[in-house]
Amino acid sequence: MPTGVNYYGTGKRKDAVARVWLVPGTGNLTVNDRPGDRYFGRPVLLKLVQQPLEITEMLGRFDIVAHCAGGGLSGQAGAVRHGISKALIESDPDLRTTLRRLGYLTRDPRVKERKKYGRKRARRGFQFSKR
Repeated sequence: MPTGVNYYGTGKRKDAVARVWLVPGTGNLTVNDRPGDRYFGRPVLLKLVQQPLEITEMLGRFDIVAHCAGGGLSGQAGAVRHGISKALIESDPDLRTTLRRLGYLTRDPRVKERKKYGRKRARRGFQFSKR
C-alpha cells in the first residue's frame, strides 16, 4: 500500500475486483507490482484504464497503484477504470458529475449467465436428431 497523500477507490467488473490508489506523481501505472503496459498487454485495455484520467485532464498528475484479483484481463481493466473513477472523486468531488455522465461510476452489471440443467451451456440445448 502506498504511503503519503493518496486517494483510494475500489472498482468491480464481472468477477474482477481492483483496489486502486492514486498517488501524486508523473502518471505511472502499476498493476500487481508490474508495469501497466506489461500487465494488460493490449493497448486497448491500457486506453480503457486511462479514460477517466483523460476526460478529467489528470493524466500526468497521479501515479496509479492497483491490486487486481479475480476474472480475466478485460474484467480487471474495467475494474481498474471503475476504481480510478472513484478515487478521482475522493481527490476532487467536483469531478463527480463529469464521470457520472459518462458512466464511469456505474458498476457494469453484466456477468456470465449460469449454466441451466438439461442444457450444454447457459442457453444452448442439445442438438435435435430427427432419426
